[in-house]
Amino acid sequence: MEAMTASFETAWIPPGPLTVADLEGMPDDGHRYELLDGVLVVSPGARWSHQFAAGELFVTLKQACPAHLDVLFAPFSVRPGAGPSSPVPQTELQPDLLVAEHGQFRDTELPSAPLLAVEVLSPSTRLVDLHLKKAAYERMGTPHYWVVDADVPSLTVFTLVDGVFRRAAHVERREVYSADEPFPVRVRPADLVTRESGPRP
Repeated sequence: MEAMTASFETAWIPPGPLTVADLEGMPDDGHRYELLDGVLVVSPGARWSHQFAAGELFVTLKQACPAHLDVLFAPFSVRPGAGPSSPVPQTELQPDLLVAEHGQFRDTELPSAPLLAVEVLSPSTRLVDLHLKKAAYERMGTPHYWVVDADVPSLTVFTLVDGVFRRAAHVERREVYSADEPFPVRVRPADLVTRESGPRP
């Protein structure tokens, strides 16, 4: 198959849809390779602020997470509909953070929608996280989708209502979001990033 790639800024239609099997041939070069309905999406290595915010939110979620749920850090594959008798999947996402029932995980993938998917925005991923990935999580039936912007900092919360994501909350800086689902937890965006201790540009 003729190889083509797409950056987050570019959409493309391949000559034939790719499958998750094609991802196995991607180079181990520090980029993240994901598949959206057969379209390959490649993101560059993350910035310090992205990784710091994701790490802080992971700790916050992990400390509040009940025993029957797991919180995982990227990279871990979400492949909705994956199974021995299922068609070859053409979507594989790797959210920055995800929450799902412990019993739903397989060793290498989550074959169903997570209860919560979290993406931390980067300049090169902003459009995809806010539009394409959001639509993909919506289609697979993810109940909760959070988007963190470490530059503001802010947290935007989307909740699935009648099959459509509705914005349930938006908090910035020292404002606090008190979640009830998928489990009780309090998040303050200012706690997710400490620019004063960050590396120089």
